[in-house]
Amino acid sequence: MDVAVVTVGDELLAGRTTNTNATWLCERLTDRGVAVERVTTVPDRVRDIARVVNEYRAEYDAVVVTGGLGPTHDDVTMEGVAAALGRELEEHDDALEWLTEVGGYERDDLTDGTEELPAGARALHNEVGVAPGAVLESVYVLPGVPEEMRAMFETIESEFTGEPRHREVVVADEPESALLERVQTLRETFDVTVGSYPGDSVRLSIEGTDETTVESAAAWLRERVETSDA
Repeated sequence: MDVAVVTVGDELLAGRTTNTNATWLCERLTDRGVAVERVTTVPDRVRDIARVVNEYRAEYDAVVVTGGLGPTHDDVTMEGVAAALGRELEEHDDALEWLTEVGGYERDDLTDGTEELPAGARALHNEVGVAPGAVLESVYVLPGVPEEMRAMFETIESEFTGEPRHREVVVADEPESALLERVQTLRETFDVTVGSYPGDSVRLSIEGTDETTVESAAAWLRERVETSDA
């Protein structure tokens, strides 16, 4: 699967909140063999959410949206997703039933709009908070509160599949430019991808779908560079 992650929130764009949700989701999706092709942050505006979701759902197998759920004035993600798919927001019977019968809330205690989801959506119940999430076609909508997002994602993560990738890291105590020829030979010899990340030393990340090939490529490279422990 190829997936795009969309995080929603003015506070993310202003730098007042660290975008830990994107990092966590990318790690979990990658561990499942899913290729995360885009990570995009958009403001709390319906038109921006709708535009990005509509674009990405046409390009990727799934879109995971997190943030902006709830009944307050700046919680507009559900409205944006509904607009992207040409749906209306409506009271969702399953979401309301779960909130009242399992969540223990009285209907009169729920703020207006809490139980509203895009028409035809599948409700994702919030076992840590209040605001429900939703699945609509290939779009998954999750809360922005990290604890709520993680708990909800774990209920649907089996729906994200791919070919697991294996990874080895070789740390080279040489300039990155000096490694170019050996990295090129590595790529021509083994069916792997190589990422190069310079710092005090150069971290060479070797990835592939076959574990034995990745291990062999890493061993080949370690024999040909000045290395330190990863």
